[in-house]
Amino acid sequence: MGQVETVRGPIDTSELGQTLMHEHVFVLTADVQANLPEPLDEEARVSEAAAKLQALADLGVRTIVDPTVIGLGRNVARVKRVNERVDLNIVVATGIYTYDTVPYYFRYRFPTGDAPDPMVELFVHDLTEGIVDTGVKAAFLKCAVDEPGLTPDVERVLRAVAAAHRITGAPITVHTHPGTRRGLDVARVLSEEGADPARVVLGHSGDTTDLGYLEELASMGYLLGMDRFGLDLATTAEQRVQTVAELCRRGMSRSMVLSHDAACLIDWLDEAAREQFLPNWHYGHIHRDVLPALRAAGVTEEQINDMLVGNPRRYFEAASS
Repeated sequence: MGQVETVRGPIDTSELGQTLMHEHVFVLTADVQANLPEPLDEEARVSEAAAKLQALADLGVRTIVDPTVIGLGRNVARVKRVNERVDLNIVVATGIYTYDTVPYYFRYRFPTGDAPDPMVELFVHDLTEGIVDTGVKAAFLKCAVDEPGLTPDVERVLRAVAAAHRITGAPITVHTHPGTRRGLDVARVLSEEGADPARVVLGHSGDTTDLGYLEELASMGYLLGMDRFGLDLATTAEQRVQTVAELCRRGMSRSMVLSHDAACLIDWLDEAAREQFLPNWHYGHIHRDVLPALRAAGVTEEQINDMLVGNPRRYFEAASS
């Protein structure tokens, strides 16, 4: 048993309970939001987020893992205000989210002499000292390798994340693009950097039905993020369920974690459009729809417990051992 940092402070990993491993509270385009003629109603959005998360807690979920980092509008102070109103563990991340180039702040700031990459320094500070003046420590690292692949800047971020992982032991979540088998690129770089696969979630692995690809990654020891239930674009809801069920039949329930990749508020799309075209993309979909479908497909309660409780606990325990 170990401890994991949450927005409300450190807790024993035994207190994580049912955990959704990839959910956002807010995903906002920060500079756009700061310049809109009608600014974000802070109090209304905080209250709405707290209500949505309380409804999730009422379903039995005890923890959400929020991989909102630089590039996604991270505002931990706002998340902290939300968490004051809801009895739920929220675990936050450090890292950079980009598919191609680093933010301009880092473009001409490189390692010099014995000094590490400034990104590594920032990540380690967030993990060990806390995020700005919030008093909240990040508990894991997040980056992305999407369809464009390992551009020089994307690879730089991935290797910086690996360096911070080596220094702190913090686990990693990587947004991947299974359609182009980017998980294999991530595995190669992280292997070169000495990262522990058991401490790495390869996010969005449920966006493919390529069982051979998924088995190959699981056989290396990586956790597969079956974490876009309700975001049924790359694969359908039925395909997502059948993929998880088949991997469970093949004995790989200890290699998967579940989630939606949903948010209380995401300004990337209009809320009315989301409700029309992605009606199941919300926090309650797994418990109300997906778990019954998995059970009907032959997935056992023990396997569900692996994916919702045991695997998240082991992911964070490895980091604190």
